[in-house]
Amino acid sequence: MAPSEYLPFISITLTLFLVVGIFMYWWTKHMREGMEGKEQEVKRRLYELAILKEISDRTGYSLNIKKILDVISGSLNQFLEYNAVSYMLLEPSKIVFKIDLDRSVSPQFIKDMRTRMLSSLSALLGRDLVNTQIEEIVTGALMLEVLSEPIESYFNIPLVIGDELVGVLTIASTKAGLYKEAEMEILYKIINQASQAVTKLEEVVKTEQGKIAAMLESMIEGVVMTDRDYRVIAANPAAKTIIGFAREGVPTIFDFIDILKNTFDIKGKLEEAIKLDKVIKGEEILLGDKYYQILVTPVKTNTGVAKGEILGGAVIFHDMTHEKEAEKMRSDFTSMMVHELRSPLGNIKKIGEMLSTGNVLDNKEERKEYISMLYESSSSMLSLVNDLLDVARLEAGKFEVDKHPFDIKEIISERVKFFSATAQDKGVLLHYEFAKETPTSILLDTKRISQVVDNQKINQN
Repeated sequence: MAPSEYLPFISITLTLFLVVGIFMYWWTKHMREGMEGKEQEVKRRLYELAILKEISDRTGYSLNIKKILDVISGSLNQFLEYNAVSYMLLEPSKIVFKIDLDRSVSPQFIKDMRTRMLSSLSALLGRDLVNTQIEEIVTGALMLEVLSEPIESYFNIPLVIGDELVGVLTIASTKAGLYKEAEMEILYKIINQASQAVTKLEEVVKTEQGKIAAMLESMIEGVVMTDRDYRVIAANPAAKTIIGFAREGVPTIFDFIDILKNTFDIKGKLEEAIKLDKVIKGEEILLGDKYYQILVTPVKTNTGVAKGEILGGAVIFHDMTHEKEAEKMRSDFTSMMVHELRSPLGNIKKIGEMLSTGNVLDNKEERKEYISMLYESSSSMLSLVNDLLDVARLEAGKFEVDKHPFDIKEIISERVKFFSATAQDKGVLLHYEFAKETPTSILLDTKRISQVVDNQKINQN
């Protein structure tokens, strides 16, 4: 075959080699790019996991949102480029705006960032926040008046805890087009993980708080719990009743101060208990018509690395009214017993005086009668002493009534005769009579009925 005849074949072969070569180059390049992309993805995922673990380790089981956001802000410069990272947190009376500068910016940069974040927060909440007090905190690099670069790249992420918006986190830079989807995805995951962790922990805490609240609700003592700043975080119904707090919600420390100001320094005692870590037992105080013994104690955590840390204080109002009433009853009873002893002692004295005259001794019947009365008076004194012992039995729940069939007329006749000597000395004539239908036999405790008759006589003195 002539050389010219090989030219078409050679041309086709070279073309095929060229096509195959181009395809192989494209395929190799594509595979390399794919491998590099996968390698970058794996590295990004590993880096993402490392960042998430670092944040998790540093925040631990924390419910302090500020602490968690500070940890996140301090870790972002490892995988994001920015001039400033900041957050706005909603608090009951103000908004906390904290900005951490990785690179110096102008005051106007911070002002613009604050304005944008406040606008975003207002839009998310659906209400105007212009008049809300804002506490501003700036950390990191210096603000420089000579700088004038504006915000070119910017995005923010809502902070949601348990379906409730608590603030926004924002990244900003003076470089345009800086943030891509991959970087933002990592930040979203970090914020989401932190939010989920706090939400779950809050659920656990709320469950435990519910158990504690149920226990407090059922306690008859008044119990008030405060944090380290003396803010009341829990007060059971008994405590609210003591200070006359009838509104919904939790009373403040000032509600207790107003009621106790002249009797007990509750804030001062809480401060002493928390700072000195000691239990304080106050004096008994009178509030309204009730007596209370007040106990103030520090409240500590008993688990974890923070074991022993003082979390706040507790004030316990122990109602001493019943104890006071029982003490008064004992005092009254003792007085009554002393009063009752006067009658038999008086009788013994009178009988002794009569016997000392000598006239009675000559009359055998009178002598016998007075000796019998002397015996009865001494027996009555012994009975009163036994009554004192009965008080102890009453308090111990061991008191018993000894009932037997007996003629009540006989008991009354005997007691009237017993008091006759004292009555005669006072020029009083004792007289008694019974209704016709009075039964001759009644089931009763003769000793207790005698006490009732004696009390009637004493009350007439």
